[in-house]
Amino acid sequence: MTLKLSVVDQSPVQGLPSDLSPVALTVDLARACDRLGYHRYWLAEHHNSVNFAGPCPEILISHIASVTDRIRVGSGGVMLTHYSPYKVAEQFSMLETLYPGRIDLGIGRAPGGDGLASHALAYPAQPGLENYAEQAWLVQHLLHRTLPEGHSYQPLQLMPGQPATPETWMLGSSGGSAGLAGQVGMKMALALFISPDSAPPSVITEYKQAWYEAGHEGEPEASIAVAALCADSREEAEYLAAPAVYWKVKAFRQGVREVLKSPAEAVHLKKQLSLSDQAFFDAVLNSMILGTPEACADQICRVADRYQSEEVGIVTVTHDYRHRLSSYQRLAETLIG
Repeated sequence: MTLKLSVVDQSPVQGLPSDLSPVALTVDLARACDRLGYHRYWLAEHHNSVNFAGPCPEILISHIASVTDRIRVGSGGVMLTHYSPYKVAEQFSMLETLYPGRIDLGIGRAPGGDGLASHALAYPAQPGLENYAEQAWLVQHLLHRTLPEGHSYQPLQLMPGQPATPETWMLGSSGGSAGLAGQVGMKMALALFISPDSAPPSVITEYKQAWYEAGHEGEPEASIAVAALCADSREEAEYLAAPAVYWKVKAFRQGVREVLKSPAEAVHLKKQLSLSDQAFFDAVLNSMILGTPEACADQICRVADRYQSEEVGIVTVTHDYRHRLSSYQRLAETLIG
């Protein structure tokens, strides 16, 4: 199986360098990954965050596509519950027109921020997730111009003439979106990096079954995304990963959003956590792919084989951007060549 490597970039606010915008670092990393042979570069969406600097992936996509040559660029993902499906379809049809054959629309149902941000994004309406399935169905049919006769939006155009159609993906971290992705005919990206309790491979099977039962043309396509960090040794990789792991402990276990600590701070602060939080820290660390480039490559291939995926997205968050860039470089040299 020929494995494709891609990038999922959350545009983290790096501790170092402190004088550069995280958006500038995202652009720099995208250009590097384009040269290194990565297949896709996806931008995440987060709101009201001190840690992640990507509230509008559709804008970053346009800029990154303009300064790269061949890599596919997309959203990982647009948090569709906040937006009009028609507007999202217009935006990504325009992006695909500007950069033909290079644009991906990935959608998700998570809010990508806290309750205050969700309220502000929905204003003057009220936020909610209850319409996500209908929204996903609508954006897919608008882009592919397949709304049924009699649907009130069937006469709508995205752009004059023949609008371009990006690849459409549905993101999920559990089985909740698998059946829906197959029903509406989207590709599926399964995030294994969010929780130490990853969704099982049966989620991919569920997605493919739903695709076939819906009678779509072509074959279903699924990818996975993992947290990975390459260094000179497993010990160094664990040390460099400690800030991201400690952040998850504070955010997921205590509901506290803090700026990213240095590795030394994170290792020290772990000792002050409760025993249960220390156990969660270790579980998150053990769920990541860490070690030398060769060891990471071997683990990535084994996970891809387990999930029967021909593409793996890599999520790497470090305190120092140089370590993050080096990890992507070394992994590409080992797996892409």
